[in-house]
Amino acid sequence: MMKNLVLASSGSVYGTGYLEYLLPTLEKLYKNVTEVLFVPYAQPGGISYDNYTIQVQKAFDALRIKVKGIHEFDDRKKAIANAQGIFIGGGNTFLLVSKMYEQDLWDILTFKVESGVPYLGTSAGTNIAGLTMQTTNDMPIVLPPSYKTLGWVPFNFNAHYIAPDKNSTHKGETRATRIKEFQAIENIPVLGLREGSWLRVQGDTIFLRGGLPAVWFEKGNYKEILTF
Repeated sequence: MMKNLVLASSGSVYGTGYLEYLLPTLEKLYKNVTEVLFVPYAQPGGISYDNYTIQVQKAFDALRIKVKGIHEFDDRKKAIANAQGIFIGGGNTFLLVSKMYEQDLWDILTFKVESGVPYLGTSAGTNIAGLTMQTTNDMPIVLPPSYKTLGWVPFNFNAHYIAPDKNSTHKGETRATRIKEFQAIENIPVLGLREGSWLRVQGDTIFLRGGLPAVWFEKGNYKEILTF
């Protein structure tokens, strides 16, 4: 079996409903899946696990797929082990990573994904597919035991990437500047993934989707890319 992933920058894009822009892709990703296990631990805006799961279910209604939140199970490792498909949503990556370590879910999640179970990540759920979570935009509202994440792809993500605006009068650091600061310390490539973009990962093959260039950062250099 092989990895079967959709790693999206965001759960929604301007002018559309939650996950709406991804539905044609998700219909293929979750082909023959009747129930998806949802991990709401990133809690965007502090939303409750139940309300976040309800939001996801409304989107998956279009695919006629039932959604169950992992928090609804007493044995959460078993919930992952039995999952037909998995979705980890966006929010705060520090919070998500902390919860995943706290519940010791990394190994069983990797086992399932590497056995071919379809996985969707959006924002924070995409960040954890990289080598570390250190290039997230999120505030460190909690301190995880480690910044190390799943390493399903051999680089880090910067989701919601915004290119520097040459006409801006804002004097704060740009995303590109922050990533260069990271690479002054760490020799890890980083993919700046724009809104409305996603990666389709099948085994070791990676496709960039959404029609927009991503930005590939290596130590001392960066460039826009349309393909890997």
